[in-house]
Amino acid sequence: MNPHLQTVPSSAARSQQRIRTVALIGPPNSGKTTLFNRLTNLRQKVGNYPGITVEQHTGVMALPDQEVTVVDLPGVYSLTPYSEDERVAVSVLTGNIDVVPRPEAVLLVLDATNLTPHLSLAAPVIALGLPTLALLNMGDLLAKRGGSIDAVKLAGDLGIPVAIVSATVGTGLDAVGRFLQQANSPSPTTLPIVQDVRECRKWAARIASASDYRPPFPPAWTRRFDDIFLHKVWGPLVFMIVVGAVFQTVFSLGQPLSNALQNLLTVMEQKAAPFIANGFLRSLLLEGIWKGVSSVLVFLPQILVLFLFIGLLEDSGYLARAALIADRTMSFVGLNGKAFIPLLSAYACAVPAIMASRTIENKRDRLATILIAPFMTCSARLPIYTLLIAAFIPERPVVGFFLGSRALAMLSLYILGFAAAIGTAKILKSSVLKSTPSPFVLELPEYRWPTLRSVGLRLMDRGRVFVQQAGTVILFVSLLVWGLTNLPLHHGHPPELENSVVAHLGHFIEPAIRPLGFNWKIGVGLLTSVVAREVIVGTLGTLYGRDPQTQSVSLQTALQHDLTFSGAMALLVFFAFAMQCTSTLAIVRRETNSWKWPIVQFIYMTGIAFLAAYIVNQTMALLH
Repeated sequence: MNPHLQTVPSSAARSQQRIRTVALIGPPNSGKTTLFNRLTNLRQKVGNYPGITVEQHTGVMALPDQEVTVVDLPGVYSLTPYSEDERVAVSVLTGNIDVVPRPEAVLLVLDATNLTPHLSLAAPVIALGLPTLALLNMGDLLAKRGGSIDAVKLAGDLGIPVAIVSATVGTGLDAVGRFLQQANSPSPTTLPIVQDVRECRKWAARIASASDYRPPFPPAWTRRFDDIFLHKVWGPLVFMIVVGAVFQTVFSLGQPLSNALQNLLTVMEQKAAPFIANGFLRSLLLEGIWKGVSSVLVFLPQILVLFLFIGLLEDSGYLARAALIADRTMSFVGLNGKAFIPLLSAYACAVPAIMASRTIENKRDRLATILIAPFMTCSARLPIYTLLIAAFIPERPVVGFFLGSRALAMLSLYILGFAAAIGTAKILKSSVLKSTPSPFVLELPEYRWPTLRSVGLRLMDRGRVFVQQAGTVILFVSLLVWGLTNLPLHHGHPPELENSVVAHLGHFIEPAIRPLGFNWKIGVGLLTSVVAREVIVGTLGTLYGRDPQTQSVSLQTALQHDLTFSGAMALLVFFAFAMQCTSTLAIVRRETNSWKWPIVQFIYMTGIAFLAAYIVNQTMALLH
């Protein structure tokens, strides 16, 4: 027998069983996430596997007579447990993680347009002996561009059923339901030694050839686009234009939508107010809860507009090209292009960005990426950015209709955070985290038209996360701040705001932040924002809602009375640099298995934020 071959164990003889849990596995860029969303229809839960930083995605798929739990495993090219992703995949498939039951079947997702390299994952999956269905995704693109494969021959060679599907269009997915209701273990077949990656690749090439696989012709327009998007000069220029257009749209489209939502929330408050008696309950509901939570909710449209464009760029395949463009900048500071993907995801949130750094093999590169990721402007900063920019920067055209002053201010803050990340990486990689540069290899997906369903599901997910944040953390902090504004009681009545506990706390720290142009209310907001950055908006909404002088005006108008222009710009710069996120600190601690790095990170970022805000405030005060 060939020493590089093995057979499926005898325990994998055909046997039918009822499936309650199925694992979804496939290489990156195989369309696995799109398929997961379509099968579960957003009936999903997201968490973390205990003790590690890999996200856990589970969902429920409804069948005619039962419901099946779908476990979405990380995108991997093999099951050799070197990376954290691969260790999680192996542990789930073998039942060594208690948080989810061991899957009784596997859905193996492979890109039909790039089948030969993806087939190498089939060998270790089949070797597990679990009932397995191979889903050749993007079958519509394979046929459209002149490719083909004999699925019957492939199924015979693999010993498992094979279905040609399209997760984007939704065709062929009825095969999943039939498989889950009549699942059988793999037929005995000859496989390569799954630990031998080279032999797995040779085996995959033989299997593809024996199945009459004819790869599709690459579309001519893909090559033409790459000639522009990956050009040394035009590529970065196009990227800058795209980014500028995104931020201009966030304000030109998102700001009117936010204003409309603000008006709606105000009307709802006015309609509800007559039904609530004056006194403690009215103060709690309107000044505490409503002012705090609604102050943050008004920024939901702008956040959704931003994620709409990020989703369109990602689904179209453009962001992978942006990673190659960024590799030139990454290499300048000692990192490679693999750091770009975590840094890019940090624009949504630093927590999953730090988790995404697990794909970086070099431990020093990975640690450097973890330490600089919080500098990237996450969506939690967007509410305070848009609040202050709309309040203090009038809208004027800068580059015609293409770029206005507010969009330019927002873009500048994003660039400022990116520059701080790059500068910090340069310092780290030239000193304590110096290492040998590693090559950057990235599989470029083809350009595709994003689908309304895929982008819509993404927006629903982001909107749900933001609203849940407003309904939990922000609500809790708003109630806490409201409670402190009503203590201590005097003869059973709340004190004046200036005599409250929260005011005494704010005045205590005010001398330290006064050089930055901040008053005591901003100081209280800075303290509460350590829990989560966007909490400062809810805190200020509660404080100004409790103040009789500003109860009847919007938060933007209230801030214009308490902050100078230089103080507002200093506050923007402070939030561009400051850590201000307990969740990120916790993830860094768990990722590095030490409190040393998160403490150093918090002190370093807070120090830069304080110094930069001081310089901005003092300089602008002199200029004005």
